[in-house]
Amino acid sequence: MEERKTHIIDATDKVFGRLASQIAHILRGKNRPDFVPNRDMGDFVVVKNVDKMRVSGKKMEQKKYYRFTSGYIGSLKEISFKKVFKEKPAETLRGAVLQMLPKNRLRKLMMKRLKFE
Repeated sequence: MEERKTHIIDATDKVFGRLASQIAHILRGKNRPDFVPNRDMGDFVVVKNVDKMRVSGKKMEQKKYYRFTSGYIGSLKEISFKKVFKEKPAETLRGAVLQMLPKNRLRKLMMKRLKFE
């Protein structure tokens, strides 16, 4: 097997979803000619300038994240994309990439190779 390469991506003026898709593609290893779906053969990805990323459409105003703080009624919390993006832009991108990877045992290993600067 070949050595893993390091891809450095500058997120300045790149669209949020397209960038997440590109990162997931590299982490999975689909950019390699010897890709096999049942093996973890992706490369490292380092993303720079995440806070300068572009968000298309009305996502900033309309998108919301939901979570339950407990199992009880009324504990559903919502937080806007705008607030999360302002505080932790890398976490929004990490979550998008996480959902684009296959839901199996290899996903955690792939996500370990994603870094932010």
